[in-house]
Amino acid sequence: MPQYNPPLRDMQFVLHEVMQVTEAFKEMPAFAEVDADTVNAVLEEGGKFAAEVAFPLNSSGDRQGCTLDRTTHEVTAPEGFKAAYAQYVEGGWPALSCDPEFGGQGLPHTVNQCFYEMLNSANQAWTMYPGLSHGAYEALHAHGTPEQKATFLPKLVSGEWTGTMCLTEPHCGTDLGLLRSKAEPQADGTYKITGEKIFISAGEHDLAANIIHLVLARLPEAPAGSKGISLFVVPKFLVNADGSLGARNGIHCGGLEEKMGIHANATCQMILEGAVGTLVGEPNKGLQAMFVMMNAARLGVGNQSLGLTEVAYQSAVAYAKERLQMRALSGPKAPDKPADPIIVHPDVRKMLLTARAFAEGGRALAVYTVLQLDKELNHPDEDVRAEASDELALLTPIIKAFLTDNGWIATSHCMQVFGGHGFIQGTGVEQFVRDARINMIYEGTNTVQSLDLLGRKVLGDNGKKLKAFGKKIAAFVEEEGVREDMQEFINPLADLGEKVTKLTMEIGMKAMGNPDEVGAAAVDYLRVVGHLAFAFLFAQQAKIALDKQGSGDPFYTAKLNTIRFYFAKLLPETASLIRTARAGLQPLMAMDEALF
Repeated sequence: MPQYNPPLRDMQFVLHEVMQVTEAFKEMPAFAEVDADTVNAVLEEGGKFAAEVAFPLNSSGDRQGCTLDRTTHEVTAPEGFKAAYAQYVEGGWPALSCDPEFGGQGLPHTVNQCFYEMLNSANQAWTMYPGLSHGAYEALHAHGTPEQKATFLPKLVSGEWTGTMCLTEPHCGTDLGLLRSKAEPQADGTYKITGEKIFISAGEHDLAANIIHLVLARLPEAPAGSKGISLFVVPKFLVNADGSLGARNGIHCGGLEEKMGIHANATCQMILEGAVGTLVGEPNKGLQAMFVMMNAARLGVGNQSLGLTEVAYQSAVAYAKERLQMRALSGPKAPDKPADPIIVHPDVRKMLLTARAFAEGGRALAVYTVLQLDKELNHPDEDVRAEASDELALLTPIIKAFLTDNGWIATSHCMQVFGGHGFIQGTGVEQFVRDARINMIYEGTNTVQSLDLLGRKVLGDNGKKLKAFGKKIAAFVEEEGVREDMQEFINPLADLGEKVTKLTMEIGMKAMGNPDEVGAAAVDYLRVVGHLAFAFLFAQQAKIALDKQGSGDPFYTAKLNTIRFYFAKLLPETASLIRTARAGLQPLMAMDEALF
């Protein structure tokens, strides 16, 4: 059976000892009173909900899946999901990081990030129901009219209603410029929207009284391509002037996708037949408004794989300590038993430590990145907000792609630790692998994220954002490079920073001659920069662990062991990635299409 205990100690280490988030919060008036005790208390209670309410439903929900009544178009979630959601709402969890003006608790997004990591470890499929509502809330909060905010935000904040994003259509995925859904203006200022959307997570379910869909569609005479897309808010049930629910709107689930994983989340084909909606933001500028939700979703998807990495690691460690198999090559380690526990074998340890390093590195990067989001939205200094915005833009595609690639590697390794038992359903670990696989695909495939990082975020501004991040790394290297005990971390960090600079310049020069060079190098490039971010944050953690290892707390010894493993066994991957990135376009395009 899978096992999960909320990693509160490591979260507290990252939040308070590494990031010193409460000091950062003091600079933001909205969070000035949020102290460490408050953060810890919230996460302790959140961890209990994740482990005791959501986690027990994960395996059963996967086996049962969702059910569509094709007559009524209603979807029933797996047994226990609705009750768990009611408990989630009753506890006030949907409001954690929302604006108090609309009933929110006004806590930092950084706290919500850690809570959602635990929910994703416990039950990714269940967590997607409330999780998508946060993106809908953010988009309407940023771009909605006063009337839309008053109508929808209080119910989204309370959790009484949930939200979705309806982008993809059967003929177009990431290339939203191809979408065909139409929005016809009506005399009363509303629009009637017709079209078909697919792959809509939590598009229909029985957990909440209403579902608020954010739908991309085209107005009559709209320009072709992405410049002709508008955004509309389309509720499942129309909302009366007094806030009560009215008639059923013209949007329904036409089918449920049969998927490899996340079986317990209703991934819907949504049919719009004259559905009534209202315009969000300006006409033909829907992508600008939707990107608020999409970027929130990309951070959320990275967090999904972070959660799966942690729970898979914990489950594999527990199994490896109990499973007896062969003897250690150097002689018996458990002579009183017929065989040694497999955790004594070097390669089993390599797989476990890979998952652990990816979890701890991902946690630090996620907290660091979402702290920039808090600064962007709340810091009183305009320069600080601008700097945080740039850093958030740079790191968002890395969070989405690097953490989900790592999640796939980690969950696969953990299944391997279980051997044959990992391939069957009884242990639960194969579900983590299946659930993790979608995270590399949706909300923009990892190739799309890589193109975004290299093409837009780095080369698009002549390296401004990357250079600013590099300056932070260089300052840390200069400050800590004098310490003898930090050399094993500082030297490879500094070396990789120099190599990233050279690689970026080389790809940029090639791209001037042929822009396809960006596409040839982008995936390898993102992974290299992802490792640069991990190495930077792990080096910061190493400094603190070195300073405190004399305390006798075994946490710091384990932290240093994990960090040393990362620098010795995982960071060297960058050498081959840099080499393959430099190989460029020619090996990919030399073959004639007819020969494939």
